[in-house]
Amino acid sequence: MERLARGHALAALGSAQKPAVGVPAYLRWVNRPLGGRVAVEAAVIGATPNQLTAVSAALGAAGVLLIGLGSGPWAPPLAALLLLAGYVFDSADGQLSRIQRSGGPAGEWLDHVVDGVRTPLVHVAVAVYLFRTDAPLALVVVAALFSVLVSAWFLSQLLAEKLLPRSHGSHDGSPSLADSLVKQPQDPSTTYVVVGLLAVPAAFALAYTALFVWQLLVFTVSLRRKYRQLRSP
Repeated sequence: MERLARGHALAALGSAQKPAVGVPAYLRWVNRPLGGRVAVEAAVIGATPNQLTAVSAALGAAGVLLIGLGSGPWAPPLAALLLLAGYVFDSADGQLSRIQRSGGPAGEWLDHVVDGVRTPLVHVAVAVYLFRTDAPLALVVVAALFSVLVSAWFLSQLLAEKLLPRSHGSHDGSPSLADSLVKQPQDPSTTYVVVGLLAVPAAFALAYTALFVWQLLVFTVSLRRKYRQLRSP
């Protein structure tokens, strides 16, 4: 891939950003800006979006393995940092493709495959960790159900984007602070931070269960809304 001058990459990045409407707070103010910096530096050295996707996948895999197999109080916080770093690269690959004007269905497909595998595996790893540390069986069940929930949510979102008319997926209006804050619990970063609390059982159990209940409620509402949209003429 041809290398770009940093100034050119910065200009290209600034003119090719996704809308901020409906974007969770961390993704909007932290992850996308960090991903943009990574994308610019990647453009300068001539890296490709798929290479950034591979880094994202590797960091996510390392975090998942550390959750499931690691020991000691340092393991969960380090796993959370690895997952958050992978999330940055997950944002960077798309931004790099827009800088280089190299986006295409293959790259987008690969990015979604990595997301679709990593998202439920985080909760599978949590279930393994809880089982290994003799946590209450009810909490292990919550982790297992969480993996099913995020998989179903991911699939339903992809199918809705494919089947709904474009007008339903448009981003109209101005970005709202309240909307970004309300949607923050649905952002992967919230899950990763909660996972970092695994070494503090009481705090983790409360935060993780509350997060599961919240996401289940929001998912139920989302399913109902999308079903109505799909049924409407």
